[in-house]
Amino acid sequence: MIRSHCRRLLCACAALAAPALALAQNPAPAPRTIQALRLGEDDVIRLDGVPDETVWERAQPATGFLQRDPNNGEPATERTEVRLAFDVDRLVLSIICYDGEPNRVLGNQMQRDRSFEADDRFMWTIDTFLDGRTGYYFEINPAGAMGDGLVDPAANQGWTNDLGAGINRSWDGIWLARVRRTMTGWTAEVEIPFGTVNFDPNADAWGINFQRTIRRKNEDVLWSGHARNQGLARMTNAGRVEGLGGISQGLGLDLKPYAVGNVSSAPGRGRPDSLSTGDIGVDAFYNLTPALRANLSVNTDFAETEVDQRRVNLTRFPLFFEEKRDFFLEGSSFFDFSRETGRAVMPFFSRRIGLDDRGRPQGIDAGAKLTGQAGAFDIGVLQVRTSSAHAIGEDFSVLRVRRRAFEQSYVGGLYTRRSARISGDVDRHTAGLDFELATSRFRGDQNLELSGFYVWTSSPERADDTAAYGFRLAYPNDPFSAELAVREIQPGYAPALGFVERRGYRRMAPNAEYSWRPRDHPWLRSLGWEVELDFINDPHNRPLTREVSLSPLEINFEDGSWLGFQIAPQYERLEEDFEIHDDVVLPTGAIYRFTRYDLRGSTADHRMLSVGSNISVGSFFSGDRREYGVELGIRPRRGVALTLEAEHNVLELAEGRFDTDVFRMRADTQFSPWVSLANNLQYDSVSRLLGWQMRFRWIRRPGNDLYLVYTHNWREVLETGLRRLTTLDNRLATKLVYTLRF
Repeated sequence: MIRSHCRRLLCACAALAAPALALAQNPAPAPRTIQALRLGEDDVIRLDGVPDETVWERAQPATGFLQRDPNNGEPATERTEVRLAFDVDRLVLSIICYDGEPNRVLGNQMQRDRSFEADDRFMWTIDTFLDGRTGYYFEINPAGAMGDGLVDPAANQGWTNDLGAGINRSWDGIWLARVRRTMTGWTAEVEIPFGTVNFDPNADAWGINFQRTIRRKNEDVLWSGHARNQGLARMTNAGRVEGLGGISQGLGLDLKPYAVGNVSSAPGRGRPDSLSTGDIGVDAFYNLTPALRANLSVNTDFAETEVDQRRVNLTRFPLFFEEKRDFFLEGSSFFDFSRETGRAVMPFFSRRIGLDDRGRPQGIDAGAKLTGQAGAFDIGVLQVRTSSAHAIGEDFSVLRVRRRAFEQSYVGGLYTRRSARISGDVDRHTAGLDFELATSRFRGDQNLELSGFYVWTSSPERADDTAAYGFRLAYPNDPFSAELAVREIQPGYAPALGFVERRGYRRMAPNAEYSWRPRDHPWLRSLGWEVELDFINDPHNRPLTREVSLSPLEINFEDGSWLGFQIAPQYERLEEDFEIHDDVVLPTGAIYRFTRYDLRGSTADHRMLSVGSNISVGSFFSGDRREYGVELGIRPRRGVALTLEAEHNVLELAEGRFDTDVFRMRADTQFSPWVSLANNLQYDSVSRLLGWQMRFRWIRRPGNDLYLVYTHNWREVLETGLRRLTTLDNRLATKLVYTLRF
């Protein structure tokens, strides 16, 4: 029985891991430190990107950066200096990135919060509570582009830069950076108001770390935590900035009023006449304490939100689309649950708010949120009321609490409630507990993590088998990394505010990987090997899925190019009919054994022209499947980027033959770091819809934005043997946002 094996294995792992984790809580080596310079009344810093003010001559520099890649632990090949100064209201950074070949410094991207993977860049993280767990992330590049986010070990989306910890880019703070290219490299000055971040008012030191990427060399260097199992996002390995006393958030009140106007029509949906609407609303933010932030949103609107990426689903399970609405993204890391489950167990998924059970959109009348820290607790509270239009109106409640323990561990709880105000449906509840025991000093300097969770959900249809539980034991290190994850999702598990990929199964999934890095090789960066096993049974312990993913070789080249190969033999038993395409149905109870072969790779992103491709062939259920994908990136000059993507699938099954296509084109033009125009064109052959979104953004000042968004959808129809496009709907929206800070 998998359940009994899991329980015995959990007890054994806990018995083995707990003493190791406890013994590993030894005093850490003394961190690197830098002293922040307090500005006097006569000290003036002109934020122009050129740190030539005399005040910087008195500030202590952070230097001595070490390579994370390619030659781990060796001194950086180019010098970097960082200085910090502050007054009661703000923290100011001076950054000097020296370069022996300044004409080869790369800086193409200028749009805020876009990927800087093709550019030189400078990044830093700040742990304002000095707890080694969470923090704020900032980045700039030589073109003056800015990006930010939250340090979040549970982040499953966005960019990650080390094993086991990542950056959640949901946060969008108010700060300012100015950058200059020079004859010796590039420089920057950055201002971060203390009203932008939460912090411990009783502490005079913060955790801080810096990282620089020299893109043409594919070189990453760090001030602290250069080991490959550490990195910028692991705040336990950060340095310290000292002397930060006597700082203030001011009143701690931000008011963000906005006005929005829409013009829309939907001839393809029976509404051919144009409809004009306008509205106003406000978001209010107030720091109850320097560590605890309240947010109230009235008449919430998301006119500026980007469209989702279009995909074709050839699986039996729903696709996951990330949250993109600002109100729900702000402080979202405080609602994260269970570090080991990824998307398989998400008892709270904010995209369920604003949609009814049939997927129909609901307007949001008001929302309130409380996020932050109170003593040893991380707190997230959310209350949202949706519109009563169409007799749907609902109330949504979420409470998330984590109690921090030791240096990196916690125990937490989650509760959600979904209540129908009008329809009279029974309220639906979800309650869960989770924990993590973690250390970065196992066997001296290794990471070790043990985590687990239990979630119960109410169901109007059944009283039992409505829970999910599991655990994970992980050794996320370099060059060797390993993990064992076990979970059970019962048949009646149905979180009203969660995302459910699959239910009614028991899963055991071990995996391991190893990387070998030759020293001083002229073109080879590393070779990698990985094996992933996935064993899934039904509640009666009968096999449902057996998958072995073998990656016999992944090659990473010095210039950033890579090439990988994978073999995946698989066993599948269908629990119910699987309609993989119109009129193509795989029957219940059928058993399939097939093997897939996958080859993929990409050239280096920093080149003017980059190409990525994948080819996947082999058997697939009752027949064969061939999958081809290509992505072309073109960056002809600074501020201009064009991305073209195509996916083509050919399936020849015993039940029928069909093919699918997806095409995407993204054209970005950035006139400056403050003005950008993005065009996104997508088509898929399953829905036969062509969609275009044009999104213009003018950042007058951080926090003050003007958006102009046009969306147009066409449906492909067949008439008299010819295909043509007819308009399904279109919408022009403009939104003006202004921030008042007190």
